[in-house]
Amino acid sequence: MRKLKILLMVWLALLLGASVQAQTGGGANAHELSGNYAFSFNGIRGNASVASVFAAVGRFTADGAGNLTNGELDTNGVGVGSTLTAQSFTGTYSIGADQRGVMTFIGPGGSLKFAFAMLASGDAHIIEFDATGGSGTIGSGTVEKADASAFSTARITGDYAFGAAGFDNAKNRAAIEGRFTSNGTGTLSNAAGDVNAYGTDYPMTFSAANYAVSNTASGRGTMHFTFTFGGAPGSLNFVVYVVNAGKFFAMENDAVTTATPLLNGAVVQQQTPTGGFTNSSLDGNMVIALTGLSACGSGTEVPKAVVGLLTANGAGALSLTYDENYCRAPNSVTGAAGTYSVAANGRATIAIGGYRLVAYLMKANQVFLFVSDANVLFGPGEPQTASSFTNGTLKGSYAGFATNPADFQVAVFSNVFAADGATPTGNMTGAEDLGASSGPVSDEAFKATYAVSALPTNGRGTMTVSSGTGGNALVYMISPSKFVGISLNDQNPAILEFELAPASSTSAVALSSLALNPASVTGGNSSSGTVTLSGPAPAGGAQIALTSSNTTAARTPASVTVAAGATSATFAVSTSVVSASTSVTITGTRGGVAKTATLTVKPVPPPAPTLSSLTLSPSSVVGGEQSSRGTVTLSAPAPAGGAVITLSSNNGAASVPASILIPAGASSASFTVNTSIVLISTSATISGHYGGATRTATLAVLL
Repeated sequence: MRKLKILLMVWLALLLGASVQAQTGGGANAHELSGNYAFSFNGIRGNASVASVFAAVGRFTADGAGNLTNGELDTNGVGVGSTLTAQSFTGTYSIGADQRGVMTFIGPGGSLKFAFAMLASGDAHIIEFDATGGSGTIGSGTVEKADASAFSTARITGDYAFGAAGFDNAKNRAAIEGRFTSNGTGTLSNAAGDVNAYGTDYPMTFSAANYAVSNTASGRGTMHFTFTFGGAPGSLNFVVYVVNAGKFFAMENDAVTTATPLLNGAVVQQQTPTGGFTNSSLDGNMVIALTGLSACGSGTEVPKAVVGLLTANGAGALSLTYDENYCRAPNSVTGAAGTYSVAANGRATIAIGGYRLVAYLMKANQVFLFVSDANVLFGPGEPQTASSFTNGTLKGSYAGFATNPADFQVAVFSNVFAADGATPTGNMTGAEDLGASSGPVSDEAFKATYAVSALPTNGRGTMTVSSGTGGNALVYMISPSKFVGISLNDQNPAILEFELAPASSTSAVALSSLALNPASVTGGNSSSGTVTLSGPAPAGGAQIALTSSNTTAARTPASVTVAAGATSATFAVSTSVVSASTSVTITGTRGGVAKTATLTVKPVPPPAPTLSSLTLSPSSVVGGEQSSRGTVTLSAPAPAGGAVITLSSNNGAASVPASILIPAGASSASFTVNTSIVLISTSATISGHYGGATRTATLAVLL
């Protein structure tokens, strides 16, 4: 089977010409990649004659519209330029209608290009996509949604299992697995582990183990082990990137030597039963997928890949059916009997025929596993769901890739295809991207038939590929959403992994509108925006990227998420004081579809006028014979509609109208104060009231 894979080149190398078919503007499904992500990558770099191990771990933020920010990358390998520490980068990406995408990391040393495929979980499979002319980096990895709230030392607490594998600078293979308890302060206790050091299993006796999440913004941290194995001292240092409180990626960042091979893997929270693990923790079916490196005649080293179904009875007995591509030839074993024993800390020893295996449980029927032989086979064991698997079980849209290449000659791939579930022969049709040392191949047709059966081995099936160079593969179903396999024809095999992909964009919900309420505000006040989808948001929600055409006048958050099952969400638009009325366009974008609304930001109006004075002329008159002229004056021109000044007199000897209107735009108005005959000279206080202010003047009324 022709396998799709991608090269991860050394970060300092400039991007080599790649022919991947890219979508622009983020593509139809850019929204599928949105938020914080952590990634892990395993590869081999060099050429057909000289090649060495290479690995990377890191993180980035995707905006749902085709842009990567806050990127951080650590790499390790053999030779000058292979090691980078917390290297920052930005980037771009696009995702097509079939959920295949391309991604570019852009850093100070150049660019790296990848092909990837989205998974229904929101994670992605990734391959490097820029080797050419028979040299570069061959590799693949995973990109997983990260929980930024777990980016702290305190959040890493409880029991954890770990597993990692890789090579030294002489291409000798090694693997490590174990467990520890974290107290949330950086101390790791109750540590236990095993190392397969180039073909020999040694239990590890730990004298020190600790960790720290040193960057709470990126989730980057470190982990250190000091131990002895086989009577010899050992020390390993790792850089880690947190995925969530229950998982983080770990890559050894020591210089790569025969004493410190480059190990890359993961740490996963253990679900320890009350009282600890027992033999009953392995009870039922578990699918294994192991990668190794074999010496095959004349000293030639060839990748080895094994998939199978291990069935345990919960009491110490098991059987194993497996298929392998070993020294470039297929081999099958059915129903091999064995025994096992599980310790309380999750360490399990397994004996099958002349083989000894060591595993550490993450939870019931889920393990990190290696075989204690010179092939250093290592990989996961995952619980098979309780189901009778048939062609009808393997139905839907799947994304696949070739994992953990153990040699430069491995051809990595990333594909997406639809499986129709037909009986007796199912059909797979789709497209794939190939990452080979000769150069990347983009958008190649993928076509295969398949048959899956519940008997005699539940979930075991065959796959016949008719596209590309063709070939045959064997697969094992883990669940209706995931299966693994190996190629029977490939001269340099790797484990093939397939998981459910998201629905195509034809069924994806789209952004249908963006509205603002109110649509006009005085600067310094806020408006509320509402984004509405064409249908309910999918699992995980739908993120809408937001922008403002004038961030000085009006600002939005970077994005708003419509919760799963909902059709709309609101967000706040904050504004600043402006000197003149300003129109701002607010834009929401999802999957290449943009909707806009206009917000008018108005200047702060001048303060309302108040009554500043009331005067009388003359201020002394003869009662009944003379009148006085009163004038009321505002602090500013009267507003639209005018200003009504309320008038009053405290003495009947002088009378005023109840009110006087100052016309709009005017600042004053006059009124008449009439008087009556008085028997004795007196005075009257004339008052005017407006806008919370009262002004008075005194009129003398004489005999």
